[in-house]
Amino acid sequence: MKIHQNIKVAVDAVVFGYSDNKLKILLIQQKFGSTTNKWALPGGFVKDAETLEQAVIRELNEETGVKANYLEQLYTFGAINRDERARVIAVSYIALINPKNYSLKADTDAIDAKWFDINDIPKLAFDHKDIITKGLERLKAKINYQPIGFELLNSKFPFSDLENLYQTILSKKIDRRNFRKKLLSFEILQETTEFQNIGSGRPAKLYKFNNKKYRELEQNGFHFEIKFA
Repeated sequence: MKIHQNIKVAVDAVVFGYSDNKLKILLIQQKFGSTTNKWALPGGFVKDAETLEQAVIRELNEETGVKANYLEQLYTFGAINRDERARVIAVSYIALINPKNYSLKADTDAIDAKWFDINDIPKLAFDHKDIITKGLERLKAKINYQPIGFELLNSKFPFSDLENLYQTILSKKIDRRNFRKKLLSFEILQETTEFQNIGSGRPAKLYKFNNKKYRELEQNGFHFEIKFA
């Protein structure tokens, strides 16, 4: 049986950041077509001679100047009318970065690149609102069993930053005492000799992520159940 097919493949990057105790999403302002000036996720069409991952890495870098260390395939969106230009299937990826480590630079198909508060997102092109919703669902699920949140923090941080990060992502108050006790018991946090002044209280001890220890735990099955206040 002959199959008549005219489908294009695109990639989109759902890039989360964290700053000022707020979860952020990276968006670009479209430069061309009917969606000109609208905000959207970084992304674009896959070239014939590149893989999906190569495409999303290239598009993200070209449109925002960002090179993400953490990329994971999220979901495939294939509604027939999701893109008025053609029948387009979009493979989305989730990325986590610390905004302080990057200077955004819009180029190619983007007029501008900007971080937005996850609770204050402008009207988006295509079905990108649905893609962000799916990305946030994945982030909330994964943070229970994989310490991906460390990608969003500085290399050294007070424990309160980690608590605030989890509460921000989950949109719930956690049992801080239980959280601290359980996380420290896994030994994936390494105490440093450095301190940071926070408010008028005494300086807070700084920690860093012990990636080697985490990899050891991951091989045996790592699950971190969070209790809420």
